[in-house]
Amino acid sequence: MRNFNFSWVDNSYRANSERYQQVAVRRCGTSGLRLPAVSLGLWHNFGDDRPFQTQRDMLRRAFDLGIFHFDLANNYGPPFGAAEENFGRAFAKDFRPYREELVISTKAGWDMWPGAYGFGGSRKYLLNSLDASLQRMGLDYVDIFYHHRPDPDTDIAESMQALHDAIKQGKALYAGISSYSASATREAAEIMRQLGTPLVIHQPAYSMFNRWVEEGEPNLLQTLENENMGSIVFTPLAQGLLTNRYLQGVPANSRLASGKLEAEHLSPQTLKNIQALNDIAHSRGQSLAQMALAWVLRHQVVTSALVGASKVAQIEDCVGAMQNLEFTAQELDLIEQYAQDAGINGWADAIKSRP
Repeated sequence: MRNFNFSWVDNSYRANSERYQQVAVRRCGTSGLRLPAVSLGLWHNFGDDRPFQTQRDMLRRAFDLGIFHFDLANNYGPPFGAAEENFGRAFAKDFRPYREELVISTKAGWDMWPGAYGFGGSRKYLLNSLDASLQRMGLDYVDIFYHHRPDPDTDIAESMQALHDAIKQGKALYAGISSYSASATREAAEIMRQLGTPLVIHQPAYSMFNRWVEEGEPNLLQTLENENMGSIVFTPLAQGLLTNRYLQGVPANSRLASGKLEAEHLSPQTLKNIQALNDIAHSRGQSLAQMALAWVLRHQVVTSALVGASKVAQIEDCVGAMQNLEFTAQELDLIEQYAQDAGINGWADAIKSRP
């Protein structure tokens, strides 16, 4: 782990005094946790392969636009841990005076370091990982700590006990889960109720091209409503497919070109669906990305849409979705014809690892 000297803080940044006028704030279930309708995720583009100043510019612009929630995980990079370290640098330089306004989240569950306790859902892994995340970011606590995915080799009760203890130790304020099925979510929520620490948020993948949260009875969205939980959906833009990036082919700097997204995900049918959805978005006066965000946010149980970005302009475009969050019944019916599965749910195995 790198050691940073945070004493050289640049005090030149002053946040926009009108920052809370552009993005709606939504309540997470019945809890006191409130999130901006659009949040910034640091999954990609905040590792050591990207210029730090670019990262800093995006974080600053996001906060100036009213995005006060930054979402991380222990293994975001590359390399693993780099996003948290880089965020820690930006936090020390720009955001420490605004700590009380920020919601900072991190997670543990996927691969992080070698050995038996570098992944999964054990108490040892989750609590050790949280301590390391706090050190990398230079924080005393995170606002939300998630179990990043269900672990078939660890009882849910052990993972939930670790989340509960993280709260009781003051290292996190709220507990969450990610990529849990509807039934596993109900089990986890009941365990947390018994422990006395509510499970307040779920982070599932959800987009027009990945609609697994709508499957089953009750489905995940219905389960969250029944459990008084909120959600923050990741990949609402289908890893870039639901943007204008692929309307004229595959850009050289795209996730598809770099191999981070498989070529079969942009099938001829999916490309036709993208083009049709883009036409619908334009008829609404929106970009495709803006309509895709509005579409997932149409559910009351979806508290926030978590977006990634490689440049400031993408963040600004996403915030533009706030200008039109309403759909007519006719628009929803038309979208339904093209909002079809594109085979991009790479978290399916984790979701299915428990019934």
